[in-house]
Amino acid sequence: MQQDAAHIAKADPVLGAFIARHRPLKRARPEFTEPYHALLSAVAHQQLHARAALAIFGRLKTACGEAVPDPGTLLALPDETLRACGFSAAKMAALRDVAAKAADGTIPSRARALRLSDEDLVARLTSIRGVGRWTVEMLLIFTLRRPDVWPVDDFGVREGYKRLHGLVAQPKPKELAAIGHAYAPYRSTAALYLWRAADAPAVKASPD
Repeated sequence: MQQDAAHIAKADPVLGAFIARHRPLKRARPEFTEPYHALLSAVAHQQLHARAALAIFGRLKTACGEAVPDPGTLLALPDETLRACGFSAAKMAALRDVAAKAADGTIPSRARALRLSDEDLVARLTSIRGVGRWTVEMLLIFTLRRPDVWPVDDFGVREGYKRLHGLVAQPKPKELAAIGHAYAPYRSTAALYLWRAADAPAVKASPD
């Protein structure tokens, strides 16, 4: 068993048993590796079905020469172009703020982001219109592959913990934050398996 799974199993035998039954966990390569691109995609996906969001984002790329627009290009696009892609007024404002924050250095390059702490990135990126802590946590886990991110507000993580441990209700974020201390420094791995537990047809409430 790898180090992260062994640590989690020691801290939580129930989750450890689930990990043992469902290994290996295959992680898809992120579509975008740069924080700026990932945040544009995240804004496009907010409150939309994935297929609709992909279509809208695809139209944006088509309007910009089949490429994700750089900050200057995006800021120069007229409202009519963004509206024709399918973006609402709120999303247009958020996209432009992402571009502006990339242009002024608030959004770091991937190389720079790798030298910043999780909390530094949360503080920087949640200053962007339409970007909350959960969005940044997803970027940390899936784009930057940070090992110790614990998204306590995520429905799937809370639901997976509830189902796996046979609880009547999901733990509240504050309670889940306290629970997560035991999984550190591998809380991202714990979250990934709790998402899987939330989607599993059935889970056991006790280790094998």
